[in-house]
Formats: sequence, C-alpha cells, structure tokens
Amino acid sequence: MSKYSIESFVKETAEKERGEGKFELENPRCLEVKLDGKVWTKWGSMVAYIGSIKFKKAGLSDKGLGKVFKEKFTGEGMTLTKAEGQGMLYLADQGKRIAILELNNESIFINGNDVLAFEDSIAWDIKMIKSAGMVAGGLFNVKLSGTGMVAFTTHGAPLTLMVPPDGPLFTDPNATVGWSDGLYPGIHTDMSLGTFLGKTSGETIQLKFTGNGFVIIQPFEEVTVVATG
Repeated sequence: MSKYSIESFVKETAEKERGEGKFELENPRCLEVKLDGKVWTKWGSMVAYIGSIKFKKAGLSDKGLGKVFKEKFTGEGMTLTKAEGQGMLYLADQGKRIAILELNNESIFINGNDVLAFEDSIAWDIKMIKSAGMVAGGLFNVKLSGTGMVAFTTHGAPLTLMVPPDGPLFTDPNATVGWSDGLYPGIHTDMSLGTFLGKTSGETIQLKFTGNGFVIIQPFEEVTVVATG
C-alpha cells in the first residue's frame, strides 16, 4: 500500500477511540464530545456531529440577568451554544490548540474567548481583575467551577508557570490564557514614553500574580491593550 494512497490517508486521519472520557482530543486542534445530555460550547465551534443533536444559542433564560448585564458592561461575554441530545460532537476554533481539564470540585479562571466547551455541571461567572479600570481589554475573565470537563484553546503550545512563593509573577495580559484559584491577580504598570504615545504592550501594562498557584500563558498576544488615561 502506497504511503500516499487514499487508503493510507484515511487510515492515518480517521477518528480513533482512545477511551479518554466524555471529552477527547482527536488531534491537538479538534475536540470530540461524547454527548448524552447537554454541553455548552463556544458559538460557531461545531465542525461536525453524528447522531441526534440540537443546537441553541444561549439566551437570558440560560445565563440569567446578572451574567447578561456583565457581558454588556464588560464586553467580555462568552457567546455560548447549548448542544443537547445524543451523539458525537466535534469542535474546533480557528486551528487553535485545545487543552482539556477535568475539575473535581475545583475552580479555574480562563479568558472568555479561549473557552471552547464545558459540561453542564460546571458553573461559570464573569470576573474583573481589581484595579483594572486604567486599561481596556483582556482584564475580564471567566471563572469555571464545579466537577466536570472543561476545554479551552491557545495559540500555540501553552506554558504553565508556577507563582513563586517569595515574589510575584508578571505576565503580558494579551498572552495570559488563565490561572488557578488561590491567586490574587492585579495590575502592574511600567510607565514609559511608549505608553504616553499610545504604544502599549505587555512591557508597559502587566498582570501581577501573587499567592499559591499557576498561570497559563501562550506564545501569542491575542488582544491589544491600550491606556485610557
């Protein structure tokens, strides 16, 4: 059999059962969800499905008035789809890498734009970093809590950094994907001529993490951060 035959291509790229649970990576950029009930997914992330599955954009009755108000006020909101039924659901987001976490009565903070899917058993809420009024963009995150599976995306391979016990960890807000519960994020500014000229970056406006835990970063600056005053 030729390396480049149709049979070889299908064998190499075919869906494979790995027995990893309800959420399973078919490849680094495609998530398979074994759906038997309901799951929340990022709007527009469905690339294929098998079975009897219905999709509905999350509305006021799904989110509650408080979350809708926060989304309008912050501009951070996750645009969610409720996928309900039975079958195999395949998700992807612009070719970004996908990571899966299984929470066990735990919490994690993830940028809303990077949340790909989570089980219905997971509660979520929009949170703002304290002292973030001086900057715009990337400073509102989503807290995911409970027991169940969560999938999120990154541009390139994620890197996890532990916050040192004897000092803070500083990160570029645009490259920060998420962090663990138990950390205390804040804003650190290093004012320079570039800041006053409107040329801001992670070198001038940073996230400062203290406490006990880890921060997830990506090798990509996803959102532009600008000074407002």
